[in-house]
Amino acid sequence: MADELDNYYETILELTKQAGKLVRDRLTNKKNVEEKDADIDLVTETDKEVEELLIKSLAKKYPSHKFIGEETAASGKKQELTADPTWIIDPVDGTMNFVHGFPHCCICIGLYINFEPEIGIIYNPSLEQLFTSRKGKGAYLNGKRISVSGQTELNKALIMVESGTSRDEEKMRVFKANQDKLIPLIHGYRTLGSAGLDMAMVALGCADAYFEFGPHAWDFAAGTLLIREAGGVVIDPSGGPFDVLSRRCLAASSQELADAIIKEIVQLYPKPRDDE
Repeated sequence: MADELDNYYETILELTKQAGKLVRDRLTNKKNVEEKDADIDLVTETDKEVEELLIKSLAKKYPSHKFIGEETAASGKKQELTADPTWIIDPVDGTMNFVHGFPHCCICIGLYINFEPEIGIIYNPSLEQLFTSRKGKGAYLNGKRISVSGQTELNKALIMVESGTSRDEEKMRVFKANQDKLIPLIHGYRTLGSAGLDMAMVALGCADAYFEFGPHAWDFAAGTLLIREAGGVVIDPSGGPFDVLSRRCLAASSQELADAIIKEIVQLYPKPRDDE
């Protein structure tokens, strides 16, 4: 199995770099933009091309593998995570940023086997930030090992948050309530417009936590392994085990900080799940 994982990793790393060139070359170009579920939930031709490149190339080389992808989900295909090797792909995480030419968007790819993450890659090609992780082998930025900050105190924590691509009334109520509760208690709030990059910042140690309700498996899959391999925790925002299909995530530099955040935040359980 180790040899197979080596092969999977080398293959996806090369494909990620190919896909990254597409994203980088088109960042400042005019885009053909479509709306999905709302006028701020966007997709471009680059999202579609990158996902097609990755899935077609992987499927050709590994025909037994399965896929969960943002754009295939948008087309109505049911998303299902099984014990089989499954690639979970966000071709352009931070599409709104990409549309505006704002250089904080990334390709996120996670490989799950037996329901557990084995490979996680987050690549921001415009800033040449390549975050990589393999289960049991650590987390890296451009080949240099990285680690979480280890912060345990809420009043010293820099927390990544997002308002997301939905303006659902209940979601926005919870988002605002959590801002009101946390801002007086923490060091600061930051947002990059990309769940993948928010999680990468926690793994890198320059942010201390990230939580969000509403994103999808493809937003979380790569960052989950990256943070764990960097020494952090990824759990459900209620304190239970993390479920990549649940559309809920809390990542932190320590269990102590995660616990402190859980005590303060208002919960939201988005529906439907990714597998519904």
